[in-house]
Amino acid sequence: MKILVINGPNLNLLGLREPDIYGKSTYSDLVGMIRAEADRLGVEVECMQSNHEGALVDAIQGAYGTADGIVINPGAYTHTSIALLDAVKTVGIPTVEVHISDVDIREAFRRVSYIRPACVASIKGHGLEGYLEALRLLVKQD
Repeated sequence: MKILVINGPNLNLLGLREPDIYGKSTYSDLVGMIRAEADRLGVEVECMQSNHEGALVDAIQGAYGTADGIVINPGAYTHTSIALLDAVKTVGIPTVEVHISDVDIREAFRRVSYIRPACVASIKGHGLEGYLEALRLLVKQD
């Protein structure tokens, strides 16, 4: 099984960006946690991050025929991108939406997720652990 983990804008600044909300762990720490959990689960994982919406769409499209699952934290594009929704719907790969913070208790605009209807699950407010939960959920579905 191969899982693609996609991270959107500003997630490369984990540890610097609002540590009271997102914690002090870095993006490298997150990737290390994901790789360790993937090894434990016996699955292959690829991680990518981009601040550019088109690069995220390209990654989703590139997963077609090569990945069995997608974990995505679209960052701010969660609340604005129909393109990401369309890409996930088109490839038909089981996808789990992840958010480090609980977006449902933050600003009103963060409560809208365009990508959520195309996802098999949404994990929010569990910190970096939410990514590991998403991996386990996809492995169970396989």
